Amino acid sequence: MKTSANLPKLFVLGFFGLGIVGIVYNYFQPEPEANYAKVLMSELSNEAKDGQSLFDTNCAACHGKNASGTDKGPPLIHDIYNPGHHPDEAFYSAVANGVPQHHWPFGNMPKLGQVTPDEVAKIVSYVREIQLANGITYKPHKM
Repeated sequence: MKTSANLPKLFVLGFFGLGIVGIVYNYFQPEPEANYAKVLMSELSNEAKDGQSLFDTNCAACHGKNASGTDKGPPLIHDIYNPGHHPDEAFYSAVANGVPQHHWPFGNMPKLGQVTPDEVAKIVSYVREIQLANGITYKPHKM
């Protein structure tokens, strides 16, 4: 019987064909959004320079160098953190009280009791200046 003799060849061709289809399919899929921001830096004010040092000490372990994000915390250089959606008060509250997970899949943010409100002001200044350097400006929040 010729048909049964051709089954192994058909199986190999079918398997090979499915592999080619998979490769082509994956090639044309969009890249997933990166968790880490590419951050453009500008000259910082003195307050923002102080904020950068404080950020590096207290925030960068999760939010990354220059607030670019890590596998432990989101990038703050992201439009969702524009001042219209997350005003400065949100940063003060996050530091003082922590934040339950809501925008990102990183889990809850713990409160940072060691960071004073004066230090938060400097950190916010730093974050806002690098946000601005990256085109992140106030946009009204819409629900």
